[in-house]
Amino acid sequence: MGISDMARIGAVCLFLAAAAVGVCGEELVILQTNDTHSQIDPTDKGSGGIARRKVVVDSIRGVHENVLLVDAGDAVQGTLFFNIYRGEVETRMMNELGYDYAVVGNHDFDNGVESLARNLKNSTTQWITTNYDLVGSGLEPYFKPYAIKEVGGKKIGIIGINLNPKGMISEGNYDGVGYLDGIKAANATAWHLKHNEKADMVVAITHIGYDDVPSPSDRELAASSEDIDIILGGHSHSLIKPGGGQEWVENAAGRPVLVTQNGKSGQVVAEVTVDLDSLGLKLPEYRQITIDSRLDGRVDHRLDSVLAPYRKGVDELMGVKIGRSASELSNREAPLLNFLSDFALGWGRRLAKMDVDLAIMNKGGIRRSLPKGDITQGQIMMMQPFDNRILVEEVKGSDLAAAFDVMAARGGDGVSKGVEIVFDPQAKKCVSIEINGKPLDYDRIYRVATIDYLANGGDYMEPLTKGKVVAQSDRIVYDDLIDYIKTFYRGKKINPSAEKRMRSTR
Repeated sequence: MGISDMARIGAVCLFLAAAAVGVCGEELVILQTNDTHSQIDPTDKGSGGIARRKVVVDSIRGVHENVLLVDAGDAVQGTLFFNIYRGEVETRMMNELGYDYAVVGNHDFDNGVESLARNLKNSTTQWITTNYDLVGSGLEPYFKPYAIKEVGGKKIGIIGINLNPKGMISEGNYDGVGYLDGIKAANATAWHLKHNEKADMVVAITHIGYDDVPSPSDRELAASSEDIDIILGGHSHSLIKPGGGQEWVENAAGRPVLVTQNGKSGQVVAEVTVDLDSLGLKLPEYRQITIDSRLDGRVDHRLDSVLAPYRKGVDELMGVKIGRSASELSNREAPLLNFLSDFALGWGRRLAKMDVDLAIMNKGGIRRSLPKGDITQGQIMMMQPFDNRILVEEVKGSDLAAAFDVMAARGGDGVSKGVEIVFDPQAKKCVSIEINGKPLDYDRIYRVATIDYLANGGDYMEPLTKGKVVAQSDRIVYDDLIDYIKTFYRGKKINPSAEKRMRSTR
């Protein structure tokens, strides 16, 4: 019998036992978002949107006396609202919705610690981090290591667990932030809350990823814990559906821990209902609320006036046409990844003024798809939003092979034309590497075009840090990409190859 079956059967039996002695539970409702990524307006597909989310939050607050609204990180980075206004809009919207608690995600550091601190100064949310040491940093005044919320005569302990910034956040963007082991910090603090502070329940808000991510993951945290009851997660963009079985993980004491996550872009909101009078007897109830157009008739139009000053800059960039695409280019498929890798190769040759052997681009850096037909400047900026720069570095073949293994471990990334790589997904290793028709030479020095984020070890590409930079753009990637499209696709449509240049053996 699986953990999900145990949880459901146990919940029913314990609820009946509680009902038999006349327990009538006062409820706490926790609403959770994660990885909303600056999706102030609905997505291109018409889902999500901050005004619609406010309808749901306000409606539930109107029905339930005890409601907590929390966010599990990365409320920023993904639309022009962040590119232009650098987190100000997202902070104001979180204030408008009345978020109670939140943790930062890795993208909250995209503009550095000082920029993040400016936004937090204007935030009305209580920010939590249990495993970042912020002493002496500009962020210290805005965070607590934990919080205790008294609701219905019960004490709810709240902790926040963040990922290790090294290899994920650009070097220099998290100066002053010390990382503490996530599992050790979580379990020690949860124990303190339960045993010293006499908390009746401990809720962990996390930005570490559900599973198959660099340790620790939400599953690992749940399995190692004894005192954590609920994990509200983010980072991996996992959609943990109620009833799917993934939402219950057995902890170290053999009890089920509820783990939630809502994909990305604010398309759903998690609702967790806790019976406060039956803590320890009745498991929390979990559902997800879809944020879509059915809510449009009830939106708070006061938000329109709050957002109006910001829309002008966004609309202007979205109106500047720079090229055309022959088909829709999904950020999850090979053609767009190939297009960007070939752009990096061509632009790298232009920067270095010499031949460049290959280019590498990370698929995680592609934040949106491109439509069929007209492509605008704003869409390119949202597709490649980060403050990265194209560069060319000289890399030894053995280090390049190690970098390809890192890429294989996450299912492959982007490489330019002329590169063919086959990898074993189970071993997470490459089994065949050819560059321009020849097997990779471990002793040769290759010229590689990529972005500074990867060359500096971002996305765990530590092998590339051993290279020697020979040329670098002085502009952000999207500026170079916009010029590339205007120059090389004038009068013709973008129509990249669909070949899988880095493919799995399975």
